[in-house]
Amino acid sequence: MADASPAIAPPEDIASSISDTCVDKAALPAGRMLGLGLLAGAYIGFGSLVAVLIGAGAGELPYGLVQITTGIGFALGLILVLLAGAELFTGNTLMTLPLAQRRIGPGALLRAWSLVWLANLGGALALVLLAIGAGLHLDGDGAFATSAVELAAGKTSKSAGQIVASGMLANMLVCLAVWMAAGAKSAGDKVAVIVPPVAAFVALGLEHSIANMSLLPLGLLAQAVTGAELPAGLSWSAAAANLLWSTLGNIIGGGGLGLAYWALYLRRR
Repeated sequence: MADASPAIAPPEDIASSISDTCVDKAALPAGRMLGLGLLAGAYIGFGSLVAVLIGAGAGELPYGLVQITTGIGFALGLILVLLAGAELFTGNTLMTLPLAQRRIGPGALLRAWSLVWLANLGGALALVLLAIGAGLHLDGDGAFATSAVELAAGKTSKSAGQIVASGMLANMLVCLAVWMAAGAKSAGDKVAVIVPPVAAFVALGLEHSIANMSLLPLGLLAQAVTGAELPAGLSWSAAAANLLWSTLGNIIGGGGLGLAYWALYLRRR
């Protein structure tokens, strides 16, 4: 007899599951939290490399088609995080849900966010250095490097307000992917619900702080090793400012989503 159970759990069950998972995440030992955070930074970095590669081979394809294809390629990163297991800062902004339930305190939340953010940065930078060491910036007669620089320059050209708003939208979509994946029953179902929201945020050019931890250094280093002049507005200080404002936007977007689901499904429990 065929299994008649739904492929994804109902939203109220997902809310309870996410809350339980976030409580467990907040209680992880620091060493494990850092190790899993390093992996997540590298996994998202793999998605960044694929996105840059697709951009390098876009040629004269229509803009929208290039963007959505790039987004689909980038989804590899979150698929690796959620199926292989790792700690991603942006997904952990959903810890506002158990915070509102008083299952974790502000100290535990800030500890988890801080350690995982720093570990994600370390993992992303390590992957970028490996990519440069492997000579990926030379692929396509320099087309890969050009794509990386263009992506990075586009991100640093935005104002602080634009980055915050863009970061809010980006992490709403990322957290929705995390949310739906938590309710999916199989690996195939999880991949199916992860790809569309992730592809959407990348296609729309939104700002995801952990993705930018690899995309921005990749562009800067690719340009540096080729010896060419950096585009106006692209610098290490501009990259740091982007990470600051995109992190703030990601917290507001993802944390707000967690609070919304708490109010809708768990407030009375």
